[in-house]
Amino acid sequence: MLPRTFAKISLQSHRRRSPIAIGALASSYLQNTTRSSSNSNRTYTSINCNTPYNLCFVRHGQSTWNRDNRFIGWTDTPLTEDGVLEARVAGRMLRSSGMLFDEAHTSLLRRSIRTTNLVLMEMGQEYIPVQKHWRLNERSYGDLVGLNKKDIVKKFGKEQVLRWRRSYDEPPPPMNEDHDHHPKRDPRYRLMLDEIPSSESLKCTKARSKIYWDDVIAPSLRSGKTVLIVGHENNLRSLIMRLEGILPDDIINLNLPRAVPLAYRLDKDLKPLPRMDGKLDEATGMLRGTWLGGDEAVQEILDRDCKQVYDTSIEQNLEKGSDRDKWRMWTELAIGEAEDESFSAHARSHIHRNVNNNAGEKQVECEEKRMV
Repeated sequence: MLPRTFAKISLQSHRRRSPIAIGALASSYLQNTTRSSSNSNRTYTSINCNTPYNLCFVRHGQSTWNRDNRFIGWTDTPLTEDGVLEARVAGRMLRSSGMLFDEAHTSLLRRSIRTTNLVLMEMGQEYIPVQKHWRLNERSYGDLVGLNKKDIVKKFGKEQVLRWRRSYDEPPPPMNEDHDHHPKRDPRYRLMLDEIPSSESLKCTKARSKIYWDDVIAPSLRSGKTVLIVGHENNLRSLIMRLEGILPDDIINLNLPRAVPLAYRLDKDLKPLPRMDGKLDEATGMLRGTWLGGDEAVQEILDRDCKQVYDTSIEQNLEKGSDRDKWRMWTELAIGEAEDESFSAHARSHIHRNVNNNAGEKQVECEEKRMV
């Protein structure tokens, strides 16, 4: 079954140039950020010069091993055609939201790199700096890499696999150096062979992502820049765990969907500000960020993903089949072809960003001030 919030998009997207219908949800996020900072005396360096500190997380689109339900880790699997569409939809959500980024950060893995490029293409922001680093790689799944998740559930049981996948400090069995998918065979890691993990828990992943956050991301946010982080589920979980102050015993319950932007407004200490409704998100019950796709749609995606891994009574691969075919058809209709490369990304990104007229006027005014 298609997520209801996303299904609404298809009903409003019969013209190829129609914007993603989530714009109303997303533009309300922009209005919230502009209102909350109206009394601030700070001069922001960010393109979003009327907003407080802003941060957005996006998990990459579907890769070949996501589709096949295999443990991936550091293996460099590419996006599928559906993954490309997922990434483009994420870009359209952000385009409709009115958010603009000063810089983006991602891993060394191409499923994440290509998602970043596609998101920025849809936003018309290909010109911003993109930094890539291994500390934003997915966690290492050790000896599980390449194996089918549901087969491993049948062999070891749901509880054990859940602890390997989502607990804080229980890593999967380590990967031997003769493993077919050992990262040492990849030339991108040739200068850091001693730092390649044989297996990682979320605790290990959090330790390395903390270094990158403290040294790179936090200084950018404190300078007023609006930051996009495109990554992998467990690496993003490690960052969100720290940002939200989630306890080790609770983090096992946090899952993240692919390619649905999660936007945060932060205070000067880089702590999340409350959502508009003053509540935690309904999809996970743990977050103060805003899902630009809507909580209900995210919950449906997470429910499907859970069944795909843990429900051994379901033999069908939920990443394939008729539902995915329907999703692909309406998604292609919703987003149309990729923008012509000759189209001015700069003009698009600074003028026609907001569904809400008032938000759009503020954005143009902001840009005019920067040009003076």
